[in-house]
Amino acid sequence: MAAVVALLVAAVAVTLVLLQGGGGYYQVTAEFENASQLVPGNEVVVAGTPAGSVDDIALGADGEALVTMSVDDQYAPLKGGTTATVRSYSLSGIANRQVELTLPPHGQEGEEIPDGGVLDQSETVSEVDLDQIFNTLDKRTVEDLRKVIVGLETSYDGVGPEANKGFKYLNPFLSTSRRLFGELTRDQHAFESLLVDTSRLSGALAERRDDVSLLVHNLDGMMGAIGRQKESLARAVGELPDFMRSFNTTAVNLRATLDDLDPLVDASKPVAVKLRPFFSEFRGASRDLVPAVRDLDAIVKRRGRDNDLVELTRLAVPLERKAIGAGSPDCSGDPGSEFGDAADDEFDQGAFGESACSLRNALPNLAFFRPYTPELVGWFDDFGHSGITDANGGIGRVGTTLNTFSLSTPGLPILDLAHRQSPLQQLGLLDTGNTRRCPGALERDPGDGSTPFGPSDGGPSCDEGDIPVGP
Repeated sequence: MAAVVALLVAAVAVTLVLLQGGGGYYQVTAEFENASQLVPGNEVVVAGTPAGSVDDIALGADGEALVTMSVDDQYAPLKGGTTATVRSYSLSGIANRQVELTLPPHGQEGEEIPDGGVLDQSETVSEVDLDQIFNTLDKRTVEDLRKVIVGLETSYDGVGPEANKGFKYLNPFLSTSRRLFGELTRDQHAFESLLVDTSRLSGALAERRDDVSLLVHNLDGMMGAIGRQKESLARAVGELPDFMRSFNTTAVNLRATLDDLDPLVDASKPVAVKLRPFFSEFRGASRDLVPAVRDLDAIVKRRGRDNDLVELTRLAVPLERKAIGAGSPDCSGDPGSEFGDAADDEFDQGAFGESACSLRNALPNLAFFRPYTPELVGWFDDFGHSGITDANGGIGRVGTTLNTFSLSTPGLPILDLAHRQSPLQQLGLLDTGNTRRCPGALERDPGDGSTPFGPSDGGPSCDEGDIPVGP
């Protein structure tokens, strides 16, 4: 009897173990949009580790695929938040599918899914075959995609090891991309707007493909130039901490300045609206200014020596030294008697100083010639007309100069400096030695004492009696 009882107890224990999970009989049914070529017996994995198998595939009432899976005791029972995804082992096979279970993070699990429970379609993801993606593309897009693939092959030719290193660091980005795509799909309307705007942007870029190509070419040249200056960049980066510390102080002070600018910004807002028509017109003017600015650039800075404004500005420094010299000029005390002392063969007073001394020392000469202004003006006046007009009609005045070399008739010399035997000299009509005539000596005194302009009137030292003969 004891042996029979022991056998019965053992049979019951084995039955309980088999029925309560010891043999992998925990099952759930997942609702997929399509079975994605799953077959019974396909593997169920968790994080790449075998965790069960597909037991049965059936068609649901709404056309969905009902995949019944058994899960090992290690992972049973599944918790709420678990998702099931149909995966492919590789792209080269056909019926090489498996179901991957993604368990919820610890602390975020839902309630336990009972044996025979269901994962609805919101918790499942069907496999998308590559053929289905290609079937959505038109012929032109397929051709362009092929060109892209060929271009990628060309771009990675010879740089495989470097690309592999890059892919190694790409792994964190790919692992977090699921979270990004989850945020994108959460707001479907915003995502659709993004796609539409991106399409418009791509169309605009395609229309300006020549400009985009030129931009990429210039960026390549710029990055090459930056690469050639890596030592300078390294020094700049080394000095960056000190700069940032100084900038931190500046930024703190700038915050208060920005607060003070708030009233100015508020007052500028109404004016900014009124400036809109001006800037609309200025946009067209700015386009016309491009050639002028280009020409001005050539004027300001041009290759070569001494041919632009930058070099002209540099020449201003030596020009200033030549013009200013030692500073305040020293023109001596009395320009009438000490002008020789002011002469400087080294010109260390500069051009301006020498000019100032020259004008100052010329004052005595100008004072001497000042009384002769009527003669100088009259000399110029003689070139303007032949004479003057009075009550008797037009008259003219002729001044004649005779000397020992003038023509003379035999026996009647006009001028004899040795013996004063000329009849004209004897009559007092001609004389010599008139070297000290006063200003205005050729004019008769009108009776107001204005001529001659001699020493008695404060004029130059001259002979006031040397006046025209006759009444």
